Amino acid sequence: MTFLLLAPIPTTADGEPGPFFLMGSGRLHLKNLRNGREAGVELLNPDGSLNDAALNEVDRVFGFPTTAKGEHISPRLLGMVSYFADRMAPGATINIESAYRSPEYNDGIRKRGANAARTSTHMDGMALDFWLEGVDGKKLWQTIREQDCCGVGHYGGKTIHLDAGRPRFWEAATSGTKTVEPDHNRHLYLSTEYDRYRPGGRLRLSLSGLSTFGFGVRPMAVVESEKSGEQAPLALDLPAPTGSDCILLQDRKATRFLYATLPATLPAGRYRIGLDFCNRPFPQMPATARSNVIEIGGQTPR
Repeated sequence: MTFLLLAPIPTTADGEPGPFFLMGSGRLHLKNLRNGREAGVELLNPDGSLNDAALNEVDRVFGFPTTAKGEHISPRLLGMVSYFADRMAPGATINIESAYRSPEYNDGIRKRGANAARTSTHMDGMALDFWLEGVDGKKLWQTIREQDCCGVGHYGGKTIHLDAGRPRFWEAATSGTKTVEPDHNRHLYLSTEYDRYRPGGRLRLSLSGLSTFGFGVRPMAVVESEKSGEQAPLALDLPAPTGSDCILLQDRKATRFLYATLPATLPAGRYRIGLDFCNRPFPQMPATARSNVIEIGGQTPR
């Protein structure tokens, strides 16, 4: 237990904390039990920035179509995997039972009756089902659940589901994978690429948990202080027809790349980003979304 409490938090060369709240050492040994691919990677460069070559290796192990997607497997997810593996079984192999799933593959396993949600975060490269040798699955699930950081599920045995989507937890009896609750975009989730930014930093926002595409976002978002609730306008850097106040997002890829630049005068503190939706295809779809918490004043992601 002493090791767990004293485990260092990765920092940049100048001593600043890394890009994610939960990062771990960044050292991962991944083994995909479905495709037989395996790799040991260092997620962080010596200066604390993300190692792009390592992310490419992770994509290969996960079977993630990097070029077609235009992104990597979620670095936030990998940071959390590293964090919890370091706590529970330092140096252990991450044995992957399920990694990236194409929408077609996800639909196929749903039709076979497997525990797969229609809006599964596996389809956005934000989830994996894994186990650690010698670690009880229920104990690992409970450890992650206590952090209230992410999505974590346990269906029995040593394997757990972990994702970088909205914080929630479930067991087999409460998974809800066979229900229609996620339909109508009711469970959409807005997330930032990193947890820490500097004022004036480039911000990438992504949506996940979507059942339907073809809706829109307003071109003006907000930066909202977690402490005071005060808001500042945030213009989205997205192509829109002249005079249009609704930017349509027609497919999954479009919802993954929403860009903005944080105000250069933003004080240090914690914030959320707010989006307003338009052209909603269903009244059940939320009219607004608030992102995960971000911290201003840490490392500038590179």
